[in-house]
Amino acid sequence: MRVTTDKSSPTNLVSSTIGVISQHIRENDLSPGDRLPSESSLAKELQVSRSVVREAFRSLAAMRLINLSAGKRATVAHLDHGAMSLMIEHGVLTEQISVQQIYDVRRTIETRTVTLASLRRTEAEAKTIRHHAAQMKANLHDANEVMEHDLAFHLEIAKASRNPVFAMIVGAFQGVSRQSWSVGWRNRVNEDQRLAMVQTHIDLSDAIATGDPQRASALMTAHFDDSIKVLIDAGLT
Repeated sequence: MRVTTDKSSPTNLVSSTIGVISQHIRENDLSPGDRLPSESSLAKELQVSRSVVREAFRSLAAMRLINLSAGKRATVAHLDHGAMSLMIEHGVLTEQISVQQIYDVRRTIETRTVTLASLRRTEAEAKTIRHHAAQMKANLHDANEVMEHDLAFHLEIAKASRNPVFAMIVGAFQGVSRQSWSVGWRNRVNEDQRLAMVQTHIDLSDAIATGDPQRASALMTAHFDDSIKVLIDAGLT
């Protein structure tokens, strides 16, 4: 390995070093938890300063691609939705992405995840999904508890789809969903409307547990159609 970019530009050096480190991970078939070479050995091999390697490591850690710990060698990270979540939240904050657009994407993705979960879930996963739906109803008068179980419900479905990309994307949406959730809850102004929303989650958990992908997909579509309408009625676009 060697960095051959224009050494007059520190930014280019760091960027090129990031690329070389990423290439090292691929070429050596490193897995999550595997250690990377030390800063000093990389700096010597790449013929750059340790500060360049250190900055490259920090950038990779910020993207959740590696883990850094004081006094320990950097390691390859497990999949993490954190970087994608920050990007989505930044998009909403700067009005480059709307909440309605996010829910539209979620609707598309989660009708697929619930279909796959209905076909692929384990008994333990079906039990966990049912638990979160039941806890939503049991804590109906505690909005924060309902929200936490609601978010966990959707993430567990994504995990049960057996596609880690879906789980990562659904996880990345949770930051924005957490911010908009209370708006939708408040705009369901009476207990019957809130119970109806919770009952949809219970019905979804039943469809997953009984292995009924068509019913599960139809319920998830209806759930998101209703959620989007509620947010639009509340003025959140």
